[in-house]
Amino acid sequence: MSESAVLPERPGSGTQPRVVLDTDTYNEIDDQFALAYLLRATDKVRAEAIYAAPFHNKRSESPADGMNKSFEEIEQLLERLGQPEFPHFKGSLSTLSTDSSPVDSPAARDLVERAMSATHSDRITVIAIGCITNVASAILMKPEITERIAVVWLGGNYPYYPHNQEFNFNGDIRAARAVLDSGVPLYIVPAMGVSSHLTSTREELAAYMNLDDPLCRFLYDRFSAYGPADEVWAKQIWDIGGIAWVVNPKTVRSFAIPAPRVAADGSYIHDPRRHSVRFAYDLDRNAIFKDMFARLAQ
Repeated sequence: MSESAVLPERPGSGTQPRVVLDTDTYNEIDDQFALAYLLRATDKVRAEAIYAAPFHNKRSESPADGMNKSFEEIEQLLERLGQPEFPHFKGSLSTLSTDSSPVDSPAARDLVERAMSATHSDRITVIAIGCITNVASAILMKPEITERIAVVWLGGNYPYYPHNQEFNFNGDIRAARAVLDSGVPLYIVPAMGVSSHLTSTREELAAYMNLDDPLCRFLYDRFSAYGPADEVWAKQIWDIGGIAWVVNPKTVRSFAIPAPRVAADGSYIHDPRRHSVRFAYDLDRNAIFKDMFARLAQ
């Protein structure tokens, strides 16, 4: 994109944009809801593929282990969605070693191939809800795909939040820098201050999901296992914000600013000379959950 161009408010082109999902599905409990929400939105998007993203925390021994566990979780979800053959690919086994060195993977190669079949006016929308290694690697492998894709990323915090210590962003700071520097049309759903608003409880899920349905039971059990059984608590289902921006864009408010630069510690450096990106600043929590629950009931 040119430096002066301002991104449209709605990511995706046409009435049913082509979409791929990049997800660290086993990391928490929110990616599972996001994946199910997307694949049940067949009237709004043409979902084409799912990519397993790396992650490393107490639920994985390494980025590679996190990616493999996410791939297995994707397969469990696809089975319960009745779509076991839906295209899904393993992603990066590591994070970027330098700012310009992609990590080869089936996911990155598939994204390049699909992107090269798209056009400037009919871009593929990449919804990334984990660390953005796979997407950055595809861009570094084939820079011209920035003219054929748009990226919706749940990563980092609100651009003027006191700090940028966020899991997806810190999972691969070099990858975040590569994507922000690439000029790709980029729509960012911040974590703290924005998607942190998307909380739910076991009681709400039980009230609005059919727990006799294998998919809904799986989602409910994943959510319930995350907190104590004998206490009242709420939990963010962060990643559905990225899905909502594509499936139900009226639920998201955003503003455009010059793409921040990324310092070595991951903090944002604001530079008015840069190309435009969009940051979500407000999510209609009730409308998003209402839409998701209705689709899970299909």
